[in-house]
Amino acid sequence: MQRKAVRAATAVRRVLPGIAMLTALATVGLTGCTSGGGDRTVSDAKAGGSPAPAPAGKYRSLPSPCKAPEAKRLKVMLPTPDSLTEEQREKLYAGAADTSYDGDRHVGCRWAAGTPTETRLLYVGFERVVSYDRGAASDDDRARQVYVRQLTDAKLPFPGPTTSPAPGTSTGAGPTPGASTSTSTSPAPSTSTSTSPSPSGSPSGSASAGTSASPAPALGSRVLEDLGDEAFLDDKLGAAGATAAQARSVRIVFRASNVIVTVEYSVQPSAPGTVPPSTETQDAARALAEALSERFGG
Repeated sequence: MQRKAVRAATAVRRVLPGIAMLTALATVGLTGCTSGGGDRTVSDAKAGGSPAPAPAGKYRSLPSPCKAPEAKRLKVMLPTPDSLTEEQREKLYAGAADTSYDGDRHVGCRWAAGTPTETRLLYVGFERVVSYDRGAASDDDRARQVYVRQLTDAKLPFPGPTTSPAPGTSTGAGPTPGASTSTSTSPAPSTSTSTSPSPSGSPSGSASAGTSASPAPALGSRVLEDLGDEAFLDDKLGAAGATAAQARSVRIVFRASNVIVTVEYSVQPSAPGTVPPSTETQDAARALAEALSERFGG
């Protein structure tokens, strides 16, 4: 009997440590689940995470530039001689698309029409800008950089707090050093766009710019404030020649979110000494640009 009692006591002593250990482990597990350690892990991950990238630009694709202008607008901007057949007119107004290896990034279309009195050229281009590091800059930010680069190349004032140039020659303050000196006192191609009387054959537009007899509006190259997100107009008059007339080219560039739209309209008279009117050429180009802006929701 004594031996049996000793054996039972020994067995109890062997089992008790195991039970105690299991009880301790269960207690630690319960306290670990309720101590909030999991919440600290989640919060640490959030604190150390990188900032969310900027969303993609508004536009993911581009419309066809050859179909963007309305047919009746093209007929007004690009008159044709009566000698053309209907098939020839259709081909002319269909335009010629630029070669593009990525139709969702850069596309363009060109038109050319000639009459006995003049030749007119038209170009419409779309560029969709994409940021490859949206953590550093959004698609819109990159598109604005492209726009500002073109604005600077046109020697127009950098868009800052004061968009309208003051009467003085220091127009703008901006971070672009070369742009402030050539804004309102812009070179001859720009200032030649004053509504100078076209009949008088002043061969150089700069000569007519000085004769501001009539209160001509600011029709030179300038920033436009009511087109797209931001826009500018670049008006240039070609050099006069003994046998060639001066060609006027009006280029309008505007940004719609992450898309840069370009409209170029050129008029080349046939008769030497003829100067294409600034107002008419700009109005036609601007009307087309405004119609394109509406297509982009502007």
